[in-house]
Amino acid sequence: MRADSAGLSHDLLSACRERGVRFVVGHDLRTAIARIAVKVPRSRWIAAISQDGAEEREGAEVAEITDLVDLSGWPAGTRMIARREEPHEGAQLTFTDIDGHRYQVFLTDHPDKDIAFLKGLYRGRGRAECLIRDAKDTGLENLPSADLAINRAWLALVLVAGDLLAWMKGLCLDGELARAEPKRLRYALLHAAGVVVRSARRLILRIAAGWPWGDELVRAFARLPRPSLVT
Repeated sequence: MRADSAGLSHDLLSACRERGVRFVVGHDLRTAIARIAVKVPRSRWIAAISQDGAEEREGAEVAEITDLVDLSGWPAGTRMIARREEPHEGAQLTFTDIDGHRYQVFLTDHPDKDIAFLKGLYRGRGRAECLIRDAKDTGLENLPSADLAINRAWLALVLVAGDLLAWMKGLCLDGELARAEPKRLRYALLHAAGVVVRSARRLILRIAAGWPWGDELVRAFARLPRPSLVT
């Protein structure tokens, strides 16, 4: 279970432990923790890696500080990992950005000794943020309504739309469009001009000639799984 600091609660982590689910959750960088992180010896910092583990992240390092903080209130085996990174050019600095580094910390009960891997695992939560962004682009941003029943119905439609787009990208698309956001798909494929006609007892979709993504749309239809006929 991965979450940012919004998911940091004793009830949630205890529920994970009860269900045998490992957790990796962001922790607020409070003043006391920030003071500890900035004093960690240079020898304890190791290079951070990208989310897929393919390469080291330039200017980013991680260190375990479990032994330097009090984690007695969390489930047994909970660890705290700190990350520091050089802020990108133009980034607004905060009081914890000391010695040219920006700090973050997170909790985990994963036993892996490779803390660089654990940090990459934590960064994977970004996919959830992308899904929330996509949900907003398919109607979630229109909530709330004054009526609870309307909210429930609208949310159900937003989730259906998200599922349909996910399956469409996974089954029917490849390349750039398979990774595209809803806005891009809406422009390139869903809003393509066309007309449905009947010919020889078949339904035919005629796509506007010259549409830049016409070939991709044709290939998408060709990839649609055909239901097997059961006699």
